[in-house]
Amino acid sequence: MDYKLTVGLEIHAELKTRTKMFCDSKNDPDEKSPNANICPVCMGYPGTLPVINREAVKSILRLGVAVGGKLADYAEFDRKNYFYPDIPKGYQISQYKHPLISGGELSGVKLTRIHLEEDTARSTHDKGEESLVDFNRAGVPLMELVTEPVIHSAEEAASFAKELQLLLQYLGISEANMEKGEMRVEANVSVSKTSDFGTKVEVKNLNSFRATAKAIDFEYKRQVELIDKGEKVAQETRGWDENAGETFSQRAKEESHDYRYFPDPDLPKLFIKEIPEFSEENLKATLPELPWDRRRRLLNLGVSPEHAEIYVTQPEWGTYFGEVSQTLKEPELIITASNYITSELKTPIDANEFAETVRMIGTGEISSKGAKEILKILQAQGGEARAIAEKNNLMQISDRGQLQKFAEEAVTENKEAPIQFLVGQVIKKSGGRANPAIAQELLLEMLNR
Repeated sequence: MDYKLTVGLEIHAELKTRTKMFCDSKNDPDEKSPNANICPVCMGYPGTLPVINREAVKSILRLGVAVGGKLADYAEFDRKNYFYPDIPKGYQISQYKHPLISGGELSGVKLTRIHLEEDTARSTHDKGEESLVDFNRAGVPLMELVTEPVIHSAEEAASFAKELQLLLQYLGISEANMEKGEMRVEANVSVSKTSDFGTKVEVKNLNSFRATAKAIDFEYKRQVELIDKGEKVAQETRGWDENAGETFSQRAKEESHDYRYFPDPDLPKLFIKEIPEFSEENLKATLPELPWDRRRRLLNLGVSPEHAEIYVTQPEWGTYFGEVSQTLKEPELIITASNYITSELKTPIDANEFAETVRMIGTGEISSKGAKEILKILQAQGGEARAIAEKNNLMQISDRGQLQKFAEEAVTENKEAPIQFLVGQVIKKSGGRANPAIAQELLLEMLNR
């Protein structure tokens, strides 16, 4: 019997602010010295008072506008109580009943909420029997986005996470580098034989898109096997072992009441509409071209889906292609440019000189082979495309008078040869510089006399 897979995602991303969420300590994910960016506030010393990071709040609101979510009229921060060495205060400041953003949609997946909290410290357990805690990360602004349980395949889950990472990077609010732990995925996975949800199992801290897809696939198979045996699926939190390619039990799943949430008495309530900077109109004005808008625009230009995806997922190439497109303007030349950018360029070169190369291809002044040679020289040493073509004898011969002699020789020497062979002979006789279209015209005229 077919089983239904249902997945809801919870994704955390560290925000790219100058300071931490509730103090003035530096927010630097690349700091290698442990406990260098700390202060009494983020270390949870008694008597210290937190202050809300305005830029972090604005970042979440901009994200909310981008995904079409509802901005809160009223929001507050709560204390999420649990005890672990990486939580210096014995609680984490988060949001529970009143998040900054409700609803919204991304990549066809409906969202439940987006809220703001502080990150935990980083624990390491590779020093024999000792564990070490680095508090540089403690208190870093952390976005948490929760989807509705509407995802039904591992591929869809990984694709959603990729699109979210792109969006965070386009907005400039997070690098979302998964290798550095700046973005982490948690998947709530359930399997059932009916339209109802099965028992929810949470798989924590997935640190790559590949791991996300593999963990969901593994969990689906594991739960199906349990159900087929007549056994119950335990509601629990599980980890992902990349080397073994399987999930493993960590602890029984906590419910929200286990955390004893209550409003943080040290932080003010937020009345979003009272802050002009946070109006939806002002926030919209700060948004760049978003990934799905860029994708749609590129496809409308006639760019292939494969090339469009390169320009969307690698924004530096997308920006470069945009500069070239504005210079060229003509649709046919823009498509030609895209073909050469994606196949011949290792690094961007001067956009005007690249555009000039493409124009020379369009006018037949240079061949494809010549264009590749020009681009190779431009990448290695710069210069002007037309001057390079002339200096290196890369300009095609399009003068009919010059080509007439070569055409006559080719026909005389190869009377019964097919037309394409004859064109090749003309190109060969011209030292590779004959314009093949003009050569073919001449040959057809001669053969049809």
